Amino acid sequence: MSIEQLNTQYGLADQLKFFEGKGGFPFIEICNKSAKALISVYSGQVLSFQPASEPEDLLFLSRQAYYQDGKAIKGGIPICWPWFGPDPEGLGRSSHGFVRNRLWTVVSTEAIADAETKVILGLSDTAETQSIWPQSFELAIEVTVGNTLTVELVTRNRGDRAFSISQALHTYFKVGDIRQVRVLGLEDGQYLDKVDGGTRKTQQGSIAIDREVDRIYMDVKGELTIDDAALNRQIQIAASGSKTAIVWNPWAEICAGMADLEDDDYRSFVCVETANAANEIVEIPARGEYRLRATYAVRQR
Repeated sequence: MSIEQLNTQYGLADQLKFFEGKGGFPFIEICNKSAKALISVYSGQVLSFQPASEPEDLLFLSRQAYYQDGKAIKGGIPICWPWFGPDPEGLGRSSHGFVRNRLWTVVSTEAIADAETKVILGLSDTAETQSIWPQSFELAIEVTVGNTLTVELVTRNRGDRAFSISQALHTYFKVGDIRQVRVLGLEDGQYLDKVDGGTRKTQQGSIAIDREVDRIYMDVKGELTIDDAALNRQIQIAASGSKTAIVWNPWAEICAGMADLEDDDYRSFVCVETANAANEIVEIPARGEYRLRATYAVRQR
């Protein structure tokens, strides 16, 4: 569908428009009384969210990000599905699944009010996806832009047998200075330290980041908060359908080796991911569905 057709069918006067973005991909620009946002139809990915009252974006987006077929976009909220991390069956398939580098379709757009806008994008199985992962599915990402940002990943099993998934909203949050960031809400929690070979450890106090961090926290309860002293704000993360959270920052050496990040980008983001991962595997019965949801809010410190 062309940009003109998308605007005719799904555009919302004074709130939502489609345009041709980087790489020639269709982008969605939202601007309502509460906030502005940017969504890529390729990858089904929120790239930007900035409340009207805030001077800075909630999300980090790399200036070196790829906008190419078959490549993931570095930043915003990439979707890891139907598995998180390495191929769980060891078949050589791409890490984090196959939906973050495919063109999705626009299902619907809605102006809930002049201060809230909802977009639903969808992706279904094809002969190609069946060759990678032999399941019949419908996947939807429901994005609601208002005073807060809500992202809901909906998996529907269209087959005659159950299937299992792991998944994540791999959210990159913009921060002012990673050394002044603390992640709150995971105190005393158990985590797998992937930097230390997956060793199980206990979190002591809040999370400070002064080196590479790659951790899967389990049995997470309650809201999480990113306390960002440099930007004088806190980002609150409320999740449902999830008991797992991943905290990741690659630090200097790994960041410098990633072509789609600038060498010092590690200073400007932290990933705190809402997920079903590690020992939290979701089984979805035939004709059933599962919803993974996160709501992000910003407040001053």
